[in-house]
Formats: sequence, structure tokens, C-alpha cells
Amino acid sequence: MRTEHAFSSNQIPSSSSSTAMLKHTNLPINKGWTFRQADKEDSKFLPVAQFPTNVHLDLIANKIIEDPFIGKNENDVQWIGEVPWVYKTTFPSPTLSTEERGNVKAVLAFDGLDTFATVVLNGKEILKTENMFTPERVDVTTYLKKQGDNELEITFESAYLKGCALVEKYPDHRWGCWNGDTSRLAVRKAQYHWGWDWGPTLMTCGPWRPINLETYSSRISDLYFTTDVSASLDSAEFVAKAYVEGTATEVNFVISLDEEEVASKTVKVTKGHATHTFKIDKPELWYPVRYGKQPLYTVTASLREGNSEVDSKSKKFGLRRAELVQRPISDQPGASFFFRINNIPVFCGGSNWIPADNFIPRISKEKYYDWVKLVADGNQFMLRVWGGGIFEEQAFYDACDELGILVWQDFLFGCGNYPAYPEFLALVKREAEENVKLLRHHPSIVIWAGNNEDYQYREAERLSYDPDNKDADSWLETNFPARYIYEKILADACKELIPDTYYHFGSPWSGSDTTDPTVGDLHQWNVWHGSQEKYQNFDKLVGRFVSEFGMEAFPNIKTIESFLPLGKNDPDRFAQSSTVDFHNKADGHERRIALYLVENFRYAPDPLEQFIYSTQLMQAECLASAYRLWKRQWKGPKREYCGGALVWQINDCWPVTSWAIVDYYLRPKHAYYTVKREMAPISLGVTRKEHLIPKDKYTRAYITKKTEVEIWGSNLTLKDMKVDVVVKAFDVITGKETYSKTIKSSFSLPENRSTEITSLAVPVRRPDSDEEGRTVVAAYLYEEGREIARYINWPEPLKYVHLQKPKHLEVILSRDGKKAEISAEVPVKGVALECEEEGVVFDDNLVDIVPGEVVVIGVKGANKGTKIGVRYLGMI
Repeated sequence: MRTEHAFSSNQIPSSSSSTAMLKHTNLPINKGWTFRQADKEDSKFLPVAQFPTNVHLDLIANKIIEDPFIGKNENDVQWIGEVPWVYKTTFPSPTLSTEERGNVKAVLAFDGLDTFATVVLNGKEILKTENMFTPERVDVTTYLKKQGDNELEITFESAYLKGCALVEKYPDHRWGCWNGDTSRLAVRKAQYHWGWDWGPTLMTCGPWRPINLETYSSRISDLYFTTDVSASLDSAEFVAKAYVEGTATEVNFVISLDEEEVASKTVKVTKGHATHTFKIDKPELWYPVRYGKQPLYTVTASLREGNSEVDSKSKKFGLRRAELVQRPISDQPGASFFFRINNIPVFCGGSNWIPADNFIPRISKEKYYDWVKLVADGNQFMLRVWGGGIFEEQAFYDACDELGILVWQDFLFGCGNYPAYPEFLALVKREAEENVKLLRHHPSIVIWAGNNEDYQYREAERLSYDPDNKDADSWLETNFPARYIYEKILADACKELIPDTYYHFGSPWSGSDTTDPTVGDLHQWNVWHGSQEKYQNFDKLVGRFVSEFGMEAFPNIKTIESFLPLGKNDPDRFAQSSTVDFHNKADGHERRIALYLVENFRYAPDPLEQFIYSTQLMQAECLASAYRLWKRQWKGPKREYCGGALVWQINDCWPVTSWAIVDYYLRPKHAYYTVKREMAPISLGVTRKEHLIPKDKYTRAYITKKTEVEIWGSNLTLKDMKVDVVVKAFDVITGKETYSKTIKSSFSLPENRSTEITSLAVPVRRPDSDEEGRTVVAAYLYEEGREIARYINWPEPLKYVHLQKPKHLEVILSRDGKKAEISAEVPVKGVALECEEEGVVFDDNLVDIVPGEVVVIGVKGANKGTKIGVRYLGMI
């Protein structure tokens, strides 16, 4: 067995005038693959469904199993993860001349094998793996046949059973985790494959990323660079670095933008390295979406021997100055936590990202782009790649680069106490180094974090941790040895390989107490989990940067019908059915959905469509409340009391009821639209507060109730604005307008912050007479007579409000099908447009309506004959 780690001079002769140099060639090993269950000798090899692949996809394609995403089929496929599987194929040896044969190296490159794999080539074992995330390269020069086909066979053992054995092998470690079971902690495999509180348990295996046969005399093993944009932004230093194997002597670096050359330089290879520092004046800078463009330069390194080019490698990059700002703030304890890109502070409203499928090989490049475009179109700035999934495919990060979405990248540890025996630490170190190298060229990635909630798990289990102890070796002797991973191994890897990108020990992380709202980032789960606070209280649950929070909602009715075995005609097509419950993995979801529904709305589980609407309205109100109240705390320089909010989560890995705001089939829930409105460049915030004022400290009878609305504006643009602020009030029962006044004229909204506008009593004829409970307050911002923002504030809880069924709720689709106009004669809460036709997309949805106005929503994919349905709170 030979695994390639270095280019050995005794394998390839030194270059001479009589020795041919072969250009680097890449042969995909992606044809003719078959598979079977390895412990059944009589089983036949069957064709694979695609390549790369995994065993579930192949079993589905060969009709051995039913789709695990449908019904309760997940239960019937658990055996797959507890037996071995074997994949095999054949491929031809490269055709080489006699001269080339003596100067050529052949390498099998495995981009990803899931997970415990034994690779045999022509009957000889060449590789054993135990890490899903680490690419492998094996020198097979002496193993290939000189003529004819080579047989490649890969056997995959059960990762679950291997994990169980490792847990038993190290009984002194204090194994424990949230989600899945402890065997996952010992295995370097996507942790969500063990199941999570939003996903199924599906233990995959197989060649999940490409396999290639490379032949070369010399090659560029890595093309890397560092960038440094000056504080003035008027120049940038770009240090290009090529790592070279073989005897080629020169590298030509070319930097281009939009296919036009910006700079170039040919340099000599010295001890396997070539490097050159470029200075770029007046660089085209890469900005987050909305703040500028996303120009991507290309650096190409061409490896030469004499006049011959023997290899080349290209990478795209963006020039930007990215900083995480943690500094003292005014009037509050602790420090800020916000991102500044090209000197622009960015309020990072965004989402968490989980793998978009349990079967990753079937996620296309186009689907990754569609997902990220949904994020960008939804006015979001950041995606956090969560630590229980994978280092995502390059197509994901490419889409973030192109669309201007910032990426928070977790290392792949989540919700547990990981071991730290030497072999495990070695796996982790190599995994970290290889994947940082693969991803470090992406301008979208602005932070790496060591884990997801492992410090929080430590606190819950009261594991040993002394933040003042800086003796790293001693950490290995505690019952929380994984600290050595996060604060030593990963920290060192980042310091060495990406010194210009911030590394955060974990998420959440504040130094000692993960619930400290004044330092670092915070996971705010006291809505839904924890103390199950009312979501109207999110202003009391703020942190410097809230990197997780969420609320569940049912997915689109079409998505539910997709997993019911009989679709629309399935007897389990109702909200409380066992199949619908099976497609919600959150503990206690029945009680918690019911709790937040019953606290806020009048609702019923039938019909199913209206119940789905009710849960989506609840989620939308909850998340909008969080974004609105936390963005209020983005108050400008030295007052960045909250620097970002990342909702859990943007996406799903299968059709399910979960915290996602867009379901598995990329169908947005209504929360997607309320988040989009809250993160608009200009927005209004309104909150209603009740104050009880007793006549004296003894009375229980003489108490005055004062109900006020607080109004603020958020200007996330980079220009100061002058606006007029108009407030109106409506009687929810009669629809009559009871108040209308311009309360501020030419009011200043400074750039890139939220500004308090006013606080006033809810406009009623008779204060403290319960009229406040039937009064809707509408606030508007106007710039030069043009409405630029609106917000409708309702009495809460909405279940108490005597909502009226409008007699004249009109939804008029324009002749060209590009916009829908909505109006009503009484205030209407949560008007949702619906369309059964696939491909019809609304730019906005779930809007509140008050009399006297027409709300216009953009529509794509419709025509004059398209039927638009409508739903609203209180309709049924």
C-alpha cells in the first residue's frame, strides 16, 4: 500500500533533454461502476445510478428500496447503514510512449470516500480511509497494468458499527451528545447522517465525490494566495504562491479581470515553491450584496519546462478588506461583534445553512445557485455553514462569491463531547488543513468557527473548563478534551493557512459563558426551546450577534403531499396524522407548535391548508419580530449593540416540518417574505407597549393603563436620508380611519443604522377604555412624496382581536401577469397569495392591508389567465 504525500525524486527521473515531459492529464473514473452488498457473496453487482453516488441512491434506482423520504420508509432502510457495500469498475491504463513511461507519475485522486473504505487496485490494497471529508491521493504508478483495463474495487464498512466499536475501545472518555447517538462522535462523517431534530437517520456510504486518474511529469499541487487591501482601499497586495511537484522550473502567474490581463510575472521554482507579490492599484473591490459589485479576478499559474507548458491551475478571487470588529461600545457592557467589509459595517441579517439533501451527490450546481439566489433576493447578507454537515461543494461557495453572500464557516463538530485520543486528533488535523486549503480562496468566507454548540454542551453537562488555563496539553487530561481541538489544532491550522481570516473557537462563544449577551455570538433558543418565551419579547433576548434562533412551521401543501404515499388522496392528509408527525423530528413539536399557536391566534387543525397557513403566519410573525427588534439595536458607530441575526434555518435536507423558512423543494414559507421586508434597505419598526400605572403603591383598583407605540426607522443604505413620517390609525371592526397625521417632517435617518423616531399613545378617542385593543396603527415613511417603507402594527395577542371578514378583499392581477394589486375595506391581517401553478413566484407575500391603500406585489411566471387564490387570518 502506497499513499502519496510527497513527490519522490527516485520515482521520477530528473529532467533532461532526452526525457519527454508529459502534460498533466486528468481521466475521470466515472463510468461502468457497479455495486452490491459486500457480505452477500451470491448477490449480483448492479449498475450505479450516477457518479459520484451513494448507496441509497443506487438502491432506489435499482428498485431495491423505496424512497426513504416518502411516508415512513426511513424506518425500513436502517439496515443499509449496518452492512458493508462494495463498488467496482474498470478503467484503461494511459497510453504512453517509452520516453514518457520513465518520466510519468500516475495518481488516483479520491475527492471523497464515505467513510471507512478499503481501496483495491488490480487485487492489491492501496488505501484505507476513515474520514469522509479528507481527499486522498495514491501513487499507483507501479500498480497500473501496462496494457488493458485496471480493476478498481472499494469496500465500505458500516460507519455506525465502526463508531460503536470506537466508543467501546475508549471507555474512559465521557461520551455524550445532543441528537443522534454517541457513535457519531468517534467518526469523521457528516454528523447529521445519524439523524437530527430536523432530519432523518440515513447512514450513507459510497464514493460521494469524484475520482480521477492523474498522470504527469510535474504538476501544480496547490495554487494559493494572500491578499491585503489597504485601509484606504486604493491599493491591494496580492501574493501568489504555487506549490510544485516534479522538475519543472518556471511558473507564470497571470492575473486577469473580465478576461483582460491585469498583471503577470514568470518566476523560478525554488525547492518546490514559486511565489510573487503583485501590487494592484485602484483595485475593483468585492462587496456584499447591495453594497457594491462582486468582481472576481482570476489568477492562473502555468507550470513550464523550457518552452513547454506541463500544467496550469486557475482560481477566482475577490479583493476585499474583511474584519470582525470586537471593541468596547458606548453605554453598555461588553464589546461589539460585527463584520466590516471594505470599511462598511454590515448588519448581517441572514440564515443558517444545513446540507440541502441527505444524498449530497444529487445536489446540482444549478440547485446550489438557486438556493443562494433565494438568500440574496431575500435581502439577506450571510449564510452560516453549520458544523454538523459538510464542507460544502465548491459550487455553493462559488454562488456566494458571485452573489455577494458572506459565509460563516463552521468546522464539522456539533452538539457533543468529542474525544481526543491521538489517532482522532491526527484525523482532525489533516481534515482541517486539507479543507481550509480547498476553500481559502473564496472571498465570501469571512470567519471560521471551531464547532457548533460544543461549549454549550460542556456547560449543560458541567464538564471541566478553566478559561484561564493556557496549558494546552493539560486540556487533554480533562473530561472536556475536545478543547484541544478547538483552541489548539484548528486555531493553529487557521493561523498557518488563513492568517487573514478570523477564527472563532466555537458558536456560540463568548470566552466563558455561552449565554453572555454582551460578548461574542449567542444562540437564542429561549423561544421554542428553553424557557419558551413569547416571541414578542425578543427585544429582551438580544445578543451582540445572534447566530441561531428560530420557530417551526409546516411546509407548503404540495411538499406535504409529496411525502404522503398516496399524495392528495392519502388518508393521513391531516395535520395530526402519524405520517405528518413522522416528518417532524423535533422533540415535543406537537406541544410547542400548539403552544405558540394558542398564545397568538384562533386556529383549527382543519382544513389542512388553513392550518399550514396558521403555522407559517406564526413563524413569520415570530422571526420578523426578532429581526425588527434586534436590528433596532444597530444604532451606529460605537453603538452596535447587535451586529447580526442568523435565523435557524434557510433550508431543509428532506421534505419536513421544521424551522426552515424555505422548504426542501425551494418553496418559500411566509417567513421568507417577512424577513425580506425586515432586511430591506429602508424599513420601519413599530412595537406596542402597555404600562400599568397605579394611583399609589397600595391600590389594586385605581390603575391606569397606558398603551404606546414606539416607532423607529432603519436605514441600511450608505446615504443619509430626510423623510416624512406619517401615522394613521384604523378601527379594526368598522374599518374607519380614526387618525392621520404627519408626525415628523424632513426627519433625518442617518446612514447604516436604526434611529428612534417617536413614542406616542395609541390614537383613540377614549384612552384606557379598551379601544386600543381594536385599533390598528399604520406607519409610513415618505421621501420626496414617495412611499419608501410601511409597517402595520396590531394589538396583540391577535387571538383577542375581533377580526372582520372583508366583503371587498380584491386581488387584481395585471393584464401582463406581472403584478397583483390588493385592497380591502377593513384592516386584514396576513393576506397570502397562493397559486397552484408551478413556476408562479411572488416577490412578496403575507402582507397586512388597511383601508384606503393598494398594496402591489410583483409576480413572475403568471399570465392574464393565471388564477391567484388568497388566504388571511380569520378567513376560516
